[in-house]
Amino acid sequence: MSDERPDDPWREGGKDHPNDQGSNDGRSEWARRDDVARLEKRLDEREDERTLMARWAREVTAEQRRARRWKIFFRLVLLVIVVSLIGLGYKAMTRGGSDVSVRAAKPHVAVVSLDGVIDSKGRASADTIIEGLQNAARDDRAKALILRINSPGGSPVQSQRIYQEVTRIKGQLDAPVIAVIEDIGASGAYYVAAAADEIYAAPASLVGSIGVIYSGFGLKDAIQKLGVERRVFTAGDNKDFLDPFQDVTPEQRAFWQRILTLTHQQFINDVKAGRGDRLKNEPELFSGLVWTGEQAVELGLTDGVDTFDHLIRGRFETDDTKDYTPEPDPFERLSRKLGQVAAEWLEVGVDSSASPVRYELP
Repeated sequence: MSDERPDDPWREGGKDHPNDQGSNDGRSEWARRDDVARLEKRLDEREDERTLMARWAREVTAEQRRARRWKIFFRLVLLVIVVSLIGLGYKAMTRGGSDVSVRAAKPHVAVVSLDGVIDSKGRASADTIIEGLQNAARDDRAKALILRINSPGGSPVQSQRIYQEVTRIKGQLDAPVIAVIEDIGASGAYYVAAAADEIYAAPASLVGSIGVIYSGFGLKDAIQKLGVERRVFTAGDNKDFLDPFQDVTPEQRAFWQRILTLTHQQFINDVKAGRGDRLKNEPELFSGLVWTGEQAVELGLTDGVDTFDHLIRGRFETDDTKDYTPEPDPFERLSRKLGQVAAEWLEVGVDSSASPVRYELP
């Protein structure tokens, strides 16, 4: 047998030892782990980038949607303004001939509503009510003109203007002019009603209050306690006699009482002119008291107890009515609402253009 043996890796020093091979395999395993870790890190980074990109895309989309919504909103506002302007233009162009277009095809009862405080800037201003009365008076198909009242009164001048217009129209119409009082027809509102041919009220209506009122506050002691100095400059000894932060002299008080008495007498004279002999000789009739609809009949303040609907059906045998009360235009209503909100927010509720003397319930 030959002593030569095949190559034996365990004996040949020039060959790699199996353990050495195992070491290389171990290092390769750690390298693979490092590669996997680096790969996972890159994948995480890319996932974070994708997440950020997705979030950015959502925010951009949301911003675009908000921008579109605002664009739609402003377009709608513009559309409303344009439509309102067109409507106002049409109303202005057709106002001159509106008395013809509003006439009903068959006999009916013309109605003008006096609702709320009588005031130059309110729904029951003289301008508004007079316009409605004039439009109704031009309707030759109306069986009657009914002034539907639900008001505590208000401005003496506005009440006098409406009273005079009702008196004028009453003298021109063949149809009766009738005042119907709803919940309340007091003070300046009754002043207006007194001009009608007839007055009716519901049994529980409040009627009367033929008087004049001025109310205010004396705040002189209050500002002194607060350490506030009020500075007022006037030309005329009595220019500031209604200033609530100073005393009223006896002479000023007597003067202001004369103003109220004269205004009250104007009220009394016009009520007597409108109602005539129907008024009873009752000492408290012009004292400012109010009465129910039933009591008002006994005092001659009204001609009967009746309601709006029942009167129309029973006396005129119809349910057909035409309301001629002018409606304020949208811009006027909006500006009025905004003005009220601003006044409430600023805690300002006094209209400096309004008379301090009122034909109104306190």
